[in-house]
Amino acid sequence: MVNMRDFLTKFNLTALSFPSIRISDVIDVLIVAFLIYNIIIWIKETRAWSLFKGIIIIFVFSALAVVLKLTTILWILSKTINVGIIAIMIIFQPELRRALEQLGRGKFFAYFLPSGEEKENIKFSSKTLDEILKATFKMAEVRTGALIVIEQEVPLGDHERTGIPIDAIVTNQLLINIFENKTPLHDGAVLIRRNRVAAATCFLPLTEVELGKELGTRHRAAVGLSEVSDAIVIVASEETGAVSLAQNGKIYRNLDADKIKQMLSFASVEKKKRTLWRGKIKNENSK
Repeated sequence: MVNMRDFLTKFNLTALSFPSIRISDVIDVLIVAFLIYNIIIWIKETRAWSLFKGIIIIFVFSALAVVLKLTTILWILSKTINVGIIAIMIIFQPELRRALEQLGRGKFFAYFLPSGEEKENIKFSSKTLDEILKATFKMAEVRTGALIVIEQEVPLGDHERTGIPIDAIVTNQLLINIFENKTPLHDGAVLIRRNRVAAATCFLPLTEVELGKELGTRHRAAVGLSEVSDAIVIVASEETGAVSLAQNGKIYRNLDADKIKQMLSFASVEKKKRTLWRGKIKNENSK
């Protein structure tokens, strides 16, 4: 017993006490865990995943250098770490900007907005959609390439300014004439805003995700814009005559008109359900 008492006294184990855990501490840990999880998910979907694995290798190598006391390597690492951080921010500037843009238009903030401020996700009428699809599939039949952007919640003014203003009602004849080969407006994308053709020959950002050699610049531009906005982008392939739809950074290929209508209708219904649910909760809280 004396030896045990001496052991406890030496390590001061008798004075051990568990820290009190508050609710704010639990919330703090959950928020940090949520952020780390989403950062890892974001990293895995970009080129930064390869960078992340490279950084882990460098850290392991640095730990070995400390254990083995490799002075020269430690000196090199200490002198280059600051430059390396700046280089990472420059090299992966597009990914960082895309992450901030996605954060700004994320669903997380939408739940804190009053339901009255939120509009329908689908910002065009069924007649406009019919005209767009009619023109798209007519052009696909004759292998005429087309790139049609439908603006949603996120404004696309920066991309609109790269094109030529039109401001006309959407008709299938107008869209076919715009994309007719060798016409002044055929190159680039058409931007549609609230049932009107806002501009043509608009330039879109290209995705850096590998889509496959069979998909060209139009498809890369469609996916690129859908990565940084909530726009709906419809593509008619000049090479294959297939019609694709890009949304939320994903591209859906070889679609028919009914499938596109079904996809957009489903998105609209889900949006309305969420709006009604938040409105119901708000009314219950106000009682």
